[in-house]
Amino acid sequence: MYTYSFEKLEVWNEAKEFAKLIYALTAIFPDSEKFGLVSQLRRASVSICSNIAEGSARNSYKDKAHFTTMAFGSTVEALNQLILSYELNFISENDYLKLRIAIESVTNKLNGLRNFQLTKLTENK
Repeated sequence: MYTYSFEKLEVWNEAKEFAKLIYALTAIFPDSEKFGLVSQLRRASVSICSNIAEGSARNSYKDKAHFTTMAFGSTVEALNQLILSYELNFISENDYLKLRIAIESVTNKLNGLRNFQLTKLTENK
């Protein structure tokens, strides 16, 4: 079976695992949040790894960097929603801190990937 380039990226694997953690965590949210924070958190977390994958299929480094930036934005969006979830007592402090550490790792790797892409962009001019 063919392995696509994004599947080899550590940041994509971390983002995918983050999304799986979010799905498991939001399963215990109150039913009243099914179409609120649950939906928003799940969509934002899936968007992170999806944007990394989609960007990997683009031909130019400018386009690749754009999708990496979108993935970064979705990561920060998920952080915002996790902060709200914690402050509304939907998640424990332990879960919040664990996910915050995961977000920090993903954002650091996204920054590194974007810097690489932008460097390649300027080299190709």
